[in-house]
Amino acid sequence: MNIGLLPEEHMHTLVNTEKPAFHYEGGDLAVWQKGAREKLGALLGLGEIGKAACPLVCEIEYDRYAEDLDCREIRIRYTTEENVTVPCHICIPKDAKGPLPVMIALQGHSTGMHISLGRPKYERDAVTISGGDRDFVKRAVKEGVVAIAMEQRCFGECGEIGGTTNCKMTGLRAIMLGRTIIGERVWDISRLIDLLERDFGSIADTEKIICLGNSGGGTATIYAAAMEPRIKIAVPSCAVCRYGDSIAAMDHCACNYVPYIAKFFDMGELCQMVAPRSLIVVNGAEDTIFPIAGAKACVEVAKIAYEKNGAQDKLHHVIGEAGHRFYADATWPLLHGEIAKL
Repeated sequence: MNIGLLPEEHMHTLVNTEKPAFHYEGGDLAVWQKGAREKLGALLGLGEIGKAACPLVCEIEYDRYAEDLDCREIRIRYTTEENVTVPCHICIPKDAKGPLPVMIALQGHSTGMHISLGRPKYERDAVTISGGDRDFVKRAVKEGVVAIAMEQRCFGECGEIGGTTNCKMTGLRAIMLGRTIIGERVWDISRLIDLLERDFGSIADTEKIICLGNSGGGTATIYAAAMEPRIKIAVPSCAVCRYGDSIAAMDHCACNYVPYIAKFFDMGELCQMVAPRSLIVVNGAEDTIFPIAGAKACVEVAKIAYEKNGAQDKLHHVIGEAGHRFYADATWPLLHGEIAKL
């Protein structure tokens, strides 16, 4: 008798051979995306999260000139559901006249959103920033874009004391309630967009919203862009990769997992849900966490939706020569090009 595969190997094989039910090959893209968003929203638990929705309240904690960023900095905290608030820093280029394109910047499993501001808070932060272009907001302000450092659930100020991420138990508890951490992060991003539209239209052009993040921030970016049509440019970095090559192939944080997701979507299909809006996928050639072969496979899937809908010029794949990090110098020229198309 053949003993067969060990359970871990068996599950990996099943993920690798699963054919996603929602895969676009042609036809009315908008109709396909409507059904895909309904299904993905259900898998992410957005219905359960929405049951806890509350009035959108925003408190401005300070509004000042930030010398280190040479910009106006507004620190806010806004509500997303009962007993949940999200802190953010909105940074506006100095001497800005009228609303500018706005970027929502998302860190991954780091010590928090202060990394986006280029402000080390803990011992290892300086290396994190300098070793991977992770000061997203600092660079965006220099590029003439309003940029928002948003704290994601379980990271930084929404994590544990000392900058330790706190995803595992929170993620497992969320699953017990029919929710997911990814869904909660997508929800918080959508509520931030609601807030920008309501309260910050004089400084942020809400017709030109960019979402950018690396690693766990890149994961939130691609899911949010798939679900949220108001995001006009998505820049997921070191996150887009076939599930079978990445989160199903090795040990990852619990916040990456969505029940039933592989039966309906792979990340290539999530990219198809962004089309025909602008999508700049960023990967590292030597990234062992999100291997480049699996990333390229997702971009090939995305091309189907972009090419069949005349938007092939809005899909880009930046491949940096190193590993798991952002590649700002290679990405920003493309970002400016996509902003100009809006």
